[in-house]
Amino acid sequence: MKGKLPNQGQRNMFRPVLKEIINPNHELVILSQQIDWNEFENSFSPLYSHTGQPGVPIRTIVGLLLLKRIYNLGDETVMEQWLQNPYYQYFCGESEFQWEYPCDPSDMVHFRKRIGEEGAEKIFQLSVQTRKKEIRTKDVLIDTTAQEKNITYPTDAKLLIRVIQQCNKIAKLESIIQRQTYKRTMKKLLLKQRFAHHPKRKKEANAALRKLRTIAGRLVRELERTLNEEALKQHTEQLINLNKVVSQKRLDKNKIYSLHEPSTSCIAKGKVHKKFEFGSKVSFAVVPRVNIIVGVKNFNGNPNDTSTLQPALDNVEKISGIKFKNAIVDRGYKGKKEVNGTTIVTPRPPNAKQPYSKSTMRKECRTRAAVEPVIGHVKHDCRMARNYLKGTIGNDINANLAAAGFNFRGLLKKIKEEILWAIFYIKNIIESNGQNLSFACS
Repeated sequence: MKGKLPNQGQRNMFRPVLKEIINPNHELVILSQQIDWNEFENSFSPLYSHTGQPGVPIRTIVGLLLLKRIYNLGDETVMEQWLQNPYYQYFCGESEFQWEYPCDPSDMVHFRKRIGEEGAEKIFQLSVQTRKKEIRTKDVLIDTTAQEKNITYPTDAKLLIRVIQQCNKIAKLESIIQRQTYKRTMKKLLLKQRFAHHPKRKKEANAALRKLRTIAGRLVRELERTLNEEALKQHTEQLINLNKVVSQKRLDKNKIYSLHEPSTSCIAKGKVHKKFEFGSKVSFAVVPRVNIIVGVKNFNGNPNDTSTLQPALDNVEKISGIKFKNAIVDRGYKGKKEVNGTTIVTPRPPNAKQPYSKSTMRKECRTRAAVEPVIGHVKHDCRMARNYLKGTIGNDINANLAAAGFNFRGLLKKIKEEILWAIFYIKNIIESNGQNLSFACS
């Protein structure tokens, strides 16, 4: 059942009123007045039942999600900060200072599952609509990046160890007596497999890896023989993944890099410090100069950048309602010159035929570099450097919420600058009037 904020028409004599202790010109107070909270209420209310215990108010839980992304906090830490900070409480719709947590941190997990990808996209769309007046150009910058999953760096030995452990876990769960669990053997083989790159240990390490693969395959086949039909149906998907890990080779496609995140892909972006990244590919569309993200699209797998252009531009038009004239991209998008009426601008050799002059083309392509720091800030300031949300739906939700957090973060910065400018302007007027008054008196 949908929760409601308490009707606080009558003042509580035992709790301080937030408006009496906060600064009305604080950036969070002004931002809370600019966001259309009724839009969230109308969008998310149909997702709740009309019966049962009331849940957390939509205004409160959406405010917590935004604060988490804006200030780079976790589900637990945002609760602690909310309890201490009256501005956080006012932003989430409270009118009186609260002394208890607004909800359990797990409620944020349930709410993300409730709204899904469409709900996260709605939050991102509202962040764009709030800043739509700042968009005054017909150019958009597009680039892709890797959104890393929260998994360990995958190696053959690690994956085979996990296969053995999961086989033992399934056998224990289904009360199957195994011929051997290989727990002690597994530890010895794992030690032998260490430092496999060393010339003196390479032979022994490769032999240990082959032995691990043999043991893993033996345990998987034993489970397939001994499980009854009902248990076999229950663990079918898991057994398919286990078999795939045991049989996959170095040059195979669509390999499994994590058993708890089987949709993870290997992405090579050509970075010197990080040769491979494991997660999903995300396309960002950024408005130059104002640095507003107007489109974010997650792609499972590792598609070519050129094939992501049309879905990315469709997403931009859906979210912002604007059809941009030019999309400025890097050389990774070579091959397409126009998509749905949008001209694709890529760096070209100086002698090539192009619709722009040489200086204009150079200026446009230099502008494209502005998308790189935006992606960096989204990753490290808005919790997209490591994706902790599970599954392919978690990839979409995390990307949309991170982009929304970045847009609101930029709006907070702008509000703060306007407040400081107004303070200095008034101060200068007062000082100049004071000097004129002193001259008149003398």
